[in-house]
Amino acid sequence: MEIITTHSNTDFDALASVIAATILYPDAIPVLHKSVNPNVKDFLSLHKEIFKIHSSKEINIDKIKKVIVVDTNNWSRLSKIGNLKEKEDIEIDLWDHHKGGDIIPNGTFCKEEKGACITLLVRELKKQNKQISPFQATLFLMGLYEDTGNLTFTSTTPEDAYTAAFLLENNADLNILTTFIKQAYGKEQKEALFEMLSKSEKIYMAGSDVSFAKIDISGHVEGLSVVLNMYREIIDADVVFGIFKDVKKNKCIVIGRSKSDEINIGSILKKFGGGGHPGAGSAMIKDVESDQVEKMITENILSKSSSSVDLKDLITEPETISPNTSMQDFAKLLRDRGSTGFTVMEDNKIVGVISIFDFKRVRKQSQMNSPVKAFMTKDIISIDQTSTPSEAAKIMIKNDIGRLPVIENDVLIGVISRTTAMKYYYETID
Repeated sequence: MEIITTHSNTDFDALASVIAATILYPDAIPVLHKSVNPNVKDFLSLHKEIFKIHSSKEINIDKIKKVIVVDTNNWSRLSKIGNLKEKEDIEIDLWDHHKGGDIIPNGTFCKEEKGACITLLVRELKKQNKQISPFQATLFLMGLYEDTGNLTFTSTTPEDAYTAAFLLENNADLNILTTFIKQAYGKEQKEALFEMLSKSEKIYMAGSDVSFAKIDISGHVEGLSVVLNMYREIIDADVVFGIFKDVKKNKCIVIGRSKSDEINIGSILKKFGGGGHPGAGSAMIKDVESDQVEKMITENILSKSSSSVDLKDLITEPETISPNTSMQDFAKLLRDRGSTGFTVMEDNKIVGVISIFDFKRVRKQSQMNSPVKAFMTKDIISIDQTSTPSEAAKIMIKNDIGRLPVIENDVLIGVISRTTAMKYYYETID
């Protein structure tokens, strides 16, 4: 038996990915867990027969020979199906858009950071020239829009946008989409928001305004993420964590939202058994009080902040050159020092930047005797030493420059290279 499954508390991206996988794996049985997102529950109540979805209770896991896992890479999120972790003769295919995880596939493997998992599966459907119906295109677009916040979350990639266009070209129905991707906001949500606002306060940490909203709830309350989004907008915080203590079940539902480059919600909540993206994530923590959860998250943010790298830790001593140095001598310096460029200085001031790529403008051999000031870049882009490494990386990406002078009190104190900036930038994206 082959099955396709996804994480519990199934959202539209997970459901869409399961259904897309049934096209790629026509012999596999789609399996969902008991717990699904309220919007997905409403959708399935009308369309369950179309998809022929099975519940995990209907499946004898002893008979499963192959499992295709989509939109998660953690066994703990597969509920009963997670027991397959102990089976040695199981074939595992994985399609996921999150980092980390403990599922180790031994079959087909596609794990890339995208705004939505459905983007990866639609790519494969296009590659295999599989046809999709307007109804399937609509469901796939629901998953993409929900997981990317209508293409507004910072985790959204260009391929997510291209995928949305492709699905619209395949007649995805936006009217159906807006019917089911609805934001629940009623009496319970209003009461929750009012209580959160009555206790609101902001703390400055890791270069960001952070707020923890802690309230008790009784049983399931829909739309808590919507409430948290409204809370963040009203109090105008960079980062918010909603800690909702279910007093009946003695568990805390933690939801985080961030617009800060320095605080990665998904990375933080992953340490508590949850996950998500840099700007959004969630976790469920059992047998713990709200104050303890706040303390643990705060310690995590501060420990990462205190051990984080400052821009001045990444800079190197500037290699400088006079504007009157000939291009011939410049070429020799590049060879002798193994460098790729220099900052051009005159009277202790930066007058330009010249790199190995500027040789492309040398058309004649006689020009090798010309001074570097004839070929250097005079439009100087620099950064203050109080800036962050991520800011430096973004400036270099935006302006396509290989070295960025670092300034302190209008004095050149060093240079950060493209290689150093990119190494820092990608190693710190959790």
